[in-house]
Amino acid sequence: MRIIISGASGFIGAPLSSYLTSLGHQVIPLVRTAQKGAIVWDWEKRFISSSLENFDAVIHLAGEPLSFSLWGKKKKEAILQSRLKGTAFLVSLLSQVKNPPGVFISASAVGFYGDRGEEILDESSEGGDTFLASVCKAWEGASQILQGRGLRVVKARFGIVLGRGGGALQKMLPIYRKGLGATLGSGRQWMSWISQEDLIGALTFLLESSLEGPVNLVSPRAVRQEVFSHLLAEVLQRPHLFRIPAWVIRLILGEMGRGMLLASAHVVPKQLSSQGFNFSYPDVKEVLENLLT
Repeated sequence: MRIIISGASGFIGAPLSSYLTSLGHQVIPLVRTAQKGAIVWDWEKRFISSSLENFDAVIHLAGEPLSFSLWGKKKKEAILQSRLKGTAFLVSLLSQVKNPPGVFISASAVGFYGDRGEEILDESSEGGDTFLASVCKAWEGASQILQGRGLRVVKARFGIVLGRGGGALQKMLPIYRKGLGATLGSGRQWMSWISQEDLIGALTFLLESSLEGPVNLVSPRAVRQEVFSHLLAEVLQRPHLFRIPAWVIRLILGEMGRGMLLASAHVVPKQLSSQGFNFSYPDVKEVLENLLT
């Protein structure tokens, strides 16, 4: 396959590109800074350096990172627009080519479901009403036009990705290594996660499967935040002594704290499981031990 990947140098895009290349696929990065063998684009200026004709697949991963810090108006707008306008521009280009790719896989997130408490959520569940849920809805909606052109459109809803060299775990490690890991709020909120290795495997699986529409890319075993926090401290052989009240998180971190640290979403990978996808790391303790010991 000839595959375009946006965000090809990122935490997910770089190992995905390497893995697909190792399987014999030709990967062409879609980047914002010129590099050999890549296509340059700028969604803000609506510029692209080369035609998107005659590709077999597009995997769209690019978007403003979700930082663990206070989200002001400017940051929230960047989070939304980098996903909405970036996807809309890419979709507009693909809708004009004479020989479009067979499949368009666009990253989304389990933030689509919002804060849902104990409800078990699969791909048929409705979206939530948080800021992140509204972003995901707009993000996914931007690719709908391609379905009318006969493309198989996959909305890949990522859980928290656990892997080396980036992502949420990389931000947590300095805190936990100092023995400052903590239960957040009640700690009862569900965390839906996936190992970086399984995410790459799932995206590869989606290239050739018949799945379309929303697909949850999460481990079949979600974990409560308090359990995850204790396990991470245990694997690092550090104490776990603290609890941060929910009101403190909301006061200091506002929308980010509510949406990323306190929201509960027990998401299951119904679509992947129905097609027989095999998770290498379904258990969170196993993946933490693999990454950190």
